[in-house]
Amino acid sequence: MTLDRRQFGLGAAATGAVMAATGRVRAQSAAPLKIRISWIVVPASLAPMLIEKKDVLKNYGKSYVIDAIRFQGTPDIISGLASGDIDVGGLAFSAIGIAIDNAKMEDLRVIGEEVQDGVGDYQSNEFMVLKDSPIRTVADLKGKVLATNVMGSAVDVAMRSMLRQNKLEAPRDYTIVETSFPTMKAMLAEKKVDLISAVPPFSHDPGLRQIARTLFTQRDAFGTTQLTAWVARTGFLRKNRAVMVDLMEDVIRGIRWYEDPANHKEAVDILSRLMKQPPERFDWAFTKRDQFRDPNGLPNIEALQKNLQKQKEVGFLKNDIDIKKYADLSIVQEAARRLK
Repeated sequence: MTLDRRQFGLGAAATGAVMAATGRVRAQSAAPLKIRISWIVVPASLAPMLIEKKDVLKNYGKSYVIDAIRFQGTPDIISGLASGDIDVGGLAFSAIGIAIDNAKMEDLRVIGEEVQDGVGDYQSNEFMVLKDSPIRTVADLKGKVLATNVMGSAVDVAMRSMLRQNKLEAPRDYTIVETSFPTMKAMLAEKKVDLISAVPPFSHDPGLRQIARTLFTQRDAFGTTQLTAWVARTGFLRKNRAVMVDLMEDVIRGIRWYEDPANHKEAVDILSRLMKQPPERFDWAFTKRDQFRDPNGLPNIEALQKNLQKQKEVGFLKNDIDIKKYADLSIVQEAARRLK
């Protein structure tokens, strides 16, 4: 299940005077709380990027440290949350719905965001065909083979929703095959599939851009998508609320640092190091060519509600979910107030 694990740093807890002033309960002599946070790919996933900028994080090593645990996909993250192997999970909206509706994790709470898709003129996930393909409209996908990363994923739900708007349904009108994002370019180039799902950083691959064009985007299908958000279980949040406020305060600091144009070169260098690819491959990151991040770490609950409804419409949820019942924004809101 786990592909990569990185743990960094320890330090003393905050002084008694500060703890008293802020209501923190960890003893001065206690070790910082290790918070196990999932990630899949940067820059969409926050955890490994936060670790790379510990000098920006004021509470890191004092009240908490991060154990960033890499997963192949969100189903394993749901399992990790269910088993208690991770504390905070970065889940796509589709996985949040599955965790609540299918896995019956009634104690799951949305606590912060990672990225939104389709906000204003920011980047949106793309669904691409070959440049010389005769496919010019969504209706032309009838009888074709479409590639998705995982059945029921966020991009899969968006793709199916777009085709449904054009009166096309799987498997009656088209075929869907699963393949990983890194292999989609080759699948398209070899004409094994007619359409692929392209998300950052893969959508910015110059080689893909040479052979493919965008047929539609996730924005076209969905409008705004709360693409991924941080979730945790209520027991962990109750036990560690004060430390979680410290963490979310640093998350906001980290988001603002990465989004600051003055830090762009260093931010790109960090991505280059994490992804083991040349920095010029990431010039788009943390610009309008990237997906949107709320500067206060707030998830778009209204968009998330609409996304879950679309998920139900295409058959991946059985029941309606009132996502407000499964959101606890008090922690990130308190953290944001500290930085005003």
